[in-house]
Amino acid sequence: MNGKVTVALIGAGLRGIYYASYAIDHPAEMQVVAVAEPNAARKHQIAQAHGIAPELCFDSADELLAGPKLADAVLICTQDKQHYEQAMKALAAGYHVLLEKPMSPDAGECLRLGEVAASAGRIFSICHVLRYTDFFSTIKALLDEGRIGTLTNIVHNENVGYWHQAHSFVRGNWSRTADASPMILAKACHDLDILLWLAGTDCVRVSSFGSLGHFRPEHAPAGAPQRCLDGCPAADECLYYAPKLYLTDNTDWPTSAVSDDPGYDARHRALLEGPYGRCVYRCDNDVVDRQVVNLEFAGGATAAFTMSAFTRDIGRSIKLMGTKGEIRGTMEEDAIEVLHFGTGKTERIAWGGSGGHVGHGGGDERLMQDFVRLVGEGGGSRGGRTSAEQSVQSHLMAFAAEKSRTEGSVVELAAFVKGLQG
Repeated sequence: MNGKVTVALIGAGLRGIYYASYAIDHPAEMQVVAVAEPNAARKHQIAQAHGIAPELCFDSADELLAGPKLADAVLICTQDKQHYEQAMKALAAGYHVLLEKPMSPDAGECLRLGEVAASAGRIFSICHVLRYTDFFSTIKALLDEGRIGTLTNIVHNENVGYWHQAHSFVRGNWSRTADASPMILAKACHDLDILLWLAGTDCVRVSSFGSLGHFRPEHAPAGAPQRCLDGCPAADECLYYAPKLYLTDNTDWPTSAVSDDPGYDARHRALLEGPYGRCVYRCDNDVVDRQVVNLEFAGGATAAFTMSAFTRDIGRSIKLMGTKGEIRGTMEEDAIEVLHFGTGKTERIAWGGSGGHVGHGGGDERLMQDFVRLVGEGGGSRGGRTSAEQSVQSHLMAFAAEKSRTEGSVVELAAFVKGLQG
């Protein structure tokens, strides 16, 4: 393939806008030529930003995918439950596909999509962006070099952040399993995927515990109404009082999710009428606010993963233990330490400017760079840092963890997959 890669964007939400912006930053490499988005304001925003012709602006993915092939690839950045059908149609239509995680909130659909993607002869990349960060790429390289000997254990924490939990998983789009996915899939399939990648071998057994313990009606302040703006007596001291979060001078994310119009009046109206103005203790949320997952990999390495809402900062920290040393680090600090046994030497590896929450530590842009390169080279579905096979396995780890958590069982992955296959 010669020249720039053309893409059609399906879903012009925050993630879709972010991925599409790669074309603005790298106009010689990628061009957005079509968009499908039911929200007229967002569709217009994308059309204006990328110069998309009116006849290539669609109200739905079905409309875009039903016609002749419009681009080399599609970026699917819609809600969780839409991913499977849209990805299957896109592959059938001959598009290369970049699919936002999760592949599907249904385990059987993940298996089927993985099988189709592996045989389609198209690029099929899942947005497992952590694999593309300096932080985890460096750790993977150190493991592959044998710098700490044979890997034995991993302890990994995802610090969700108290306000992020309230925004996305209590008030927001991912607050209910039936509407989206269980939180271990919606939020932490990134983490399970990175653990699978670092372990370098298949996961064979999973156990998990967790619950929704805090964001419940019995923890509401005395006299708290259904909505923050309905005269809440705890407005001054409540950590989650909506105006404190959304009616400030900062209109970046997460405030940008509240209203397409960033003006104060529009945001105020959104808190009076929309989901983000609800009391966090009086929502219809049901996903967990804390969970632990234990994993065993072929060869005997184990991992312990903790996901918690109750952290001040958003971030990820990890410790890897091997037969000759340890690796430890916090993603947002742009550095890791390698502790060598015997010599007492501590090696510090640092870089700058890629950590933090925005852009997943630089992973988002590198994911797009890799995807565009693969499409431009016309590679197969296994050519990138992510693959259909590995994405399916890390998704199944999440489903197995949820089964363990809800049923109180230890789940053998082979038996779990066999059951899905009938």
